[in-house]
Amino acid sequence: MTAARVLVIDDEAPIRRLLRVALESEGYGVIEAATAHAGRAAAAREAPGLVVLDLGLPDADGLSVLRDLRGWSQVPVLILSVRADEAGKVEALDAGAQDYVVKPFGVKEFLARVRGLLRDRATDSALPVIAAGPLRIDATDHSATLDSRPLHLTRREFDLLWMLANHRGRLVTQEMILKAIWGPAHVDDSQYLRVYVRQLRQKLGDDASNPRFIMTEPGIGYRFLEGS
Repeated sequence: MTAARVLVIDDEAPIRRLLRVALESEGYGVIEAATAHAGRAAAAREAPGLVVLDLGLPDADGLSVLRDLRGWSQVPVLILSVRADEAGKVEALDAGAQDYVVKPFGVKEFLARVRGLLRDRATDSALPVIAAGPLRIDATDHSATLDSRPLHLTRREFDLLWMLANHRGRLVTQEMILKAIWGPAHVDDSQYLRVYVRQLRQKLGDDASNPRFIMTEPGIGYRFLEGS
C-alpha cells in the first residue's frame, strides 16, 4: 500500500517543517508550498490526496485558493489557521473545506483529522494514473506515454495535460487553468494557454479541427476527450 501525499500550503517555514515531520512519521508523502500561487500550481501538478491550507498567505487569502480548487477538484481540504472565530470557520466550510484546525494545535489531533479525511480516499492505496485510450499519464513521476511511447513534455505541458485529463469530459475554463498553472496575475494571458495547447496537440498528434484528446470550447476553455 502506498500512502497518500499531502500538500501543505503555509507561508511559515517552522509550521511546514513540523507538519512534514509529523506526516512523514505516519508514512505520508509531503509536498510544500509557501504561497497561494505555488499552492495552486502544486495542486494541479501533483494531484495530492489531501491539502492542508493556511488562510493567511502572503500573496492571496487562502479562501481564494480553496474556491479555485473547488472549481476543478474535490480533493479534501483541511484548513489550518489562527483565525478562530465561528464566522470564519463557517465561511471556510461553506466554501468547500472538509475540516478546520486552529493554530496552535496538537500534532496528535491534527494527524487524527488527517487520517479521518483520508480514510475513504482511493489515493490512500494508489497514486494517480490516468488512462485515456492509448494515452497514459502518471502523476507520480510526471510522465506520459502514447501508444506505449514516451511523450517528451515540459513541466508546464505536463501540468496542463494532467489538469485537463483529470477533468475529462468536463469543461475547464481558461481562467481556471491560468490561475492554477500560471497564477492569478496571468488570468488574462490566454495567449500563453493557446501556445501550450498547440504544443500539446503537436506532441499528441491531435487535430484541433477533429480532436481526439483536446477539444476547444471557443472563448471559454477546453474539454478533454477519452482518446478512443
